[in-house]
Amino acid sequence: QVQLVESGGGLVQPGGSLRLSCAASGSILSVYAMGWYRQAPGKQRELVATITSPGRTNYADSVKDRFTISIDNTKNTVYLQITSLKPEDTDVYYCNLRSRTRPSYDYWGQGTQVTVSS
Repeated sequence: QVQLVESGGGLVQPGGSLRLSCAASGSILSVYAMGWYRQAPGKQRELVATITSPGRTNYADSVKDRFTISIDNTKNTVYLQITSLKPEDTDVYYCNLRSRTRPSYDYWGQGTQVTVSS
């Protein structure tokens, strides 16, 4: 019953910046973390960044120091500020919400396309 809606993707030149947003709605409860993943055609979905309620963050090595994840609890929205974009960052980016249940359950957004090209 949780829905995640992403926005902010688009076409940007190498070295540029974007801010992705993901707004959560519905029966939001027992949240362990929210985050961003990305997936290229024919590839597995991979972690980009996550953030827990206490504020602990985790980043993929490939994006650390370039991407910043943050959350606005008032708006139930998680953000991904992406800078110094590289062509290899081109992917569909998916918002994720992981429940605190055992086993955990992952909710996913529909994805937003990020294309880095000259």
